[in-house]
Amino acid sequence: MEIIERMENSVLGRVELTFQWNHAREATPSLSQMVDAAAKAEPGADKKLVFVKNVNTRFGMSRTSGLILVYDSAESASIEPNYVVERHKSLNETKPEKKKAKDSVPKGKSDEAEEEGEA
Repeated sequence: MEIIERMENSVLGRVELTFQWNHAREATPSLSQMVDAAAKAEPGADKKLVFVKNVNTRFGMSRTSGLILVYDSAESASIEPNYVVERHKSLNETKPEKKKAKDSVPKGKSDEAEEEGEA
């Protein structure tokens, strides 16, 4: 990712990054890849306070451009519209560990189910 323009907006408590990403022979970068790259480009940035907006990939070109907003605090990030916050929520959630199939069936129940299936 290449940062084209970096503008500090102290009134809104954020840094506005205009970026361009050349991705020849690769897929268009995902939202999580863009957030990770922006967090690396802006030292001290919290991934929960990074919002990607205005992403544009022209048809037939391997170049994506857009705007990334990096907020200083959760309070200043509260001005973001709800649909943008919802879009980025999935990136910030921790994924629950999947339980094994055997653990989900209580002992004794699986034996009873097998006996009923045989009858």
